[in-house]
Amino acid sequence: MVRRPVAWIVAIVLFVEALGIAAVNWFLGVVVDRQDMSLAGLDPDMMSTSSKIGGIVFGLYFAFCGLVALLVALRDRAPAGFGRILLISAAVVHALLGAFAWGLLGPAEFGFMVVVLALIVLLLMTYDSPQEPADAAPGDQGDGGPAKEGNGPVTSPPAPTTP
Repeated sequence: MVRRPVAWIVAIVLFVEALGIAAVNWFLGVVVDRQDMSLAGLDPDMMSTSSKIGGIVFGLYFAFCGLVALLVALRDRAPAGFGRILLISAAVVHALLGAFAWGLLGPAEFGFMVVVLALIVLLLMTYDSPQEPADAAPGDQGDGGPAKEGNGPVTSPPAPTTP
């Protein structure tokens, strides 16, 4: 199966991406701090600090998503609850970053974002298993064949009549 290798790849990519995002934003914060220029009257120290804090927060977000993917790889179970929501949000973030990357950076960066998006979606989809229909009778296999004895078709109760 491809489930565990995909989960490992997603975890590694998200951890590397977390470090990259944090490092780039920290570098941008240092550049803004050394320029000592104002942008539309904004305080350069505030811009530098907010860039560094934003990089740390965004890096921690991707690291946490990588941790969820790592736990999926180690346990070989589908992400559940908050972890699943976190991976879905990471897929949405990569779709949006891909759209911005196409316009601002070019097709190579767009391709990277689409590949990461595809890996996250593949991780989420490979662990989904088809479930039995909820309305199937306990003895019925859902194959459309005749029901076993004692498991007749389910009928609705008779409609109430007015006196």
